[in-house]
Amino acid sequence: MLSLRVIGFRPHTHLRSFTARKKKEELRLMINRPTGFSALNFVSGFLFTLVLALLFANSAVAQTKAPQTAGVDNTKMGPYRALASLAFNASQKGDNSTAATLAKILERTWDKSEDYGGDTALSKTNKKLFDELDKAMDQFVSLLVDHPTSAPDAARLRAAYTNYIDKLKEAD
Repeated sequence: MLSLRVIGFRPHTHLRSFTARKKKEELRLMINRPTGFSALNFVSGFLFTLVLALLFANSAVAQTKAPQTAGVDNTKMGPYRALASLAFNASQKGDNSTAATLAKILERTWDKSEDYGGDTALSKTNKKLFDELDKAMDQFVSLLVDHPTSAPDAARLRAAYTNYIDKLKEAD
């Protein structure tokens, strides 16, 4: 019969084995013979394994990011995301005229691509998502187009931009 028990105190608590013969009076203990496996080694090994698992998990997530060309995602919604980002950043820098122009370009590009997108257009493949996305874009664009010489409300603009970007992610 083979069992394990823990003897000793921190920091070097060792797991030691002992064997028992058939007769109880002939109990033989193997004392001061470490098996080479301490609690400290176990915890260190576990933490090392956990760190490796997290590193590989994070690298797998990073690899799923959309490829880009010149900072624009190579996805169906990448150009709209890039134009929205440019318009939002221009507004944040106080260049409201450029922000309004970029927002109008975004709106016209979106409308034309959906009009001439054929069977692959989002309006044909997922009408509900198209309507939500179109509404989110209109809210974002209207804040910028309505303020070509003054800054729009910063909180409303950020909320509209975030909502629009989230809808674009759903459509990708």
